[in-house]
Amino acid sequence: MHSTANGFAVQLRGLYKNFGKIRAVKPIDLDIEQGTLVTLLGPSGCGKTTILRMIAGLEHPSGGDILIKGKRVNDVPIHKRNLGMIFQNYALFPHKTIFDNVAFGLKYRNMPKTEIQEKVKTALEMVRLPGVEKRYPAQLSGGQQQRIALARAIVIEPDVLLMDEPLSALDENLREEMRREIDNLQQMLGVTTIFVTHDQREALSMSDRIVVLQDGLLQQEGPPEEVYNFPVNRFVADFLGTSNFFPGTVIDQENGLYRIKLDDGAVFQVAHPKDWAENSRVELVIRAQKPSVAPKGEINGGGTENRFTGLIKDRSYMGGEVIYFVHLDNGLEMHVINLVDQRLLKIGCAVDVHVPPKHCGLLPAQ
Repeated sequence: MHSTANGFAVQLRGLYKNFGKIRAVKPIDLDIEQGTLVTLLGPSGCGKTTILRMIAGLEHPSGGDILIKGKRVNDVPIHKRNLGMIFQNYALFPHKTIFDNVAFGLKYRNMPKTEIQEKVKTALEMVRLPGVEKRYPAQLSGGQQQRIALARAIVIEPDVLLMDEPLSALDENLREEMRREIDNLQQMLGVTTIFVTHDQREALSMSDRIVVLQDGLLQQEGPPEEVYNFPVNRFVADFLGTSNFFPGTVIDQENGLYRIKLDDGAVFQVAHPKDWAENSRVELVIRAQKPSVAPKGEINGGGTENRFTGLIKDRSYMGGEVIYFVHLDNGLEMHVINLVDQRLLKIGCAVDVHVPPKHCGLLPAQ
């Protein structure tokens, strides 16, 4: 939609923010490519909204630079940054019609009335709410109001779309629908989008890249599958999904597999792209979704490494999936999340657990 000289729509250079003596955002460098959807992900208070507000011009940085399309915008007022913005609470004007809500950003651009009407009509069609121009926000459902907020943000053809937890006020089914809606619209328009959320599923399902933040500090940045499969530290591994962590030591490596002896005595084989020296202290990370669990003697195929026997101590049935709490005979306790297919394993059931070496991660010991 809008191209830039170097292919980056937004660049942050040593950007930081202090509130009094508290450094809410520690210096961050980030390049956001043109046309991508990038998610700032982290728990509340990690600095993600503050970063978004600085890009928007709602918050002044304490230091560092913000570049939009290669131009430094630190001192450019908010209405001159050509950004579309969507907030958690939609921020629609209750006393204005839907037409006036959507047209709001266009009125300052000295555009002929007919062109404004044309653009509003197109934006409403894009969010699949044609013909609601004369209604008021209160006459629409929460999901529809969110679509109007989306139409208002895209109608000005922004260089960048900023979204702060836009789906958190919606119930789960609506969120799923709006997630797809935003995703499709973003791809159709090719508009660079920065999306703030604390919801891992939202980040994983929508993003081209994920930026994980904690305590104002960038922890890891990359494509969703990379951040999920190769977390750089325990915080990222724990925040993105349910993981099992076991401390241990690297024994040796052969045929591309590391042997890790856990402090509890169990030995695991791990396929890992990074080099680990013998006797390194490590933490073995196993995502709860990765192991397969079946009644004793019933796991077929899949190699002989990392096969263990144990008992199901507890379980939580979640509809499509079930979380098993398995006590292994070697003393380890493991959370395993499996899809519910034909049967649900009972508490007390003797089981085999298998974790392929490629599904085991390694982190430096804490």
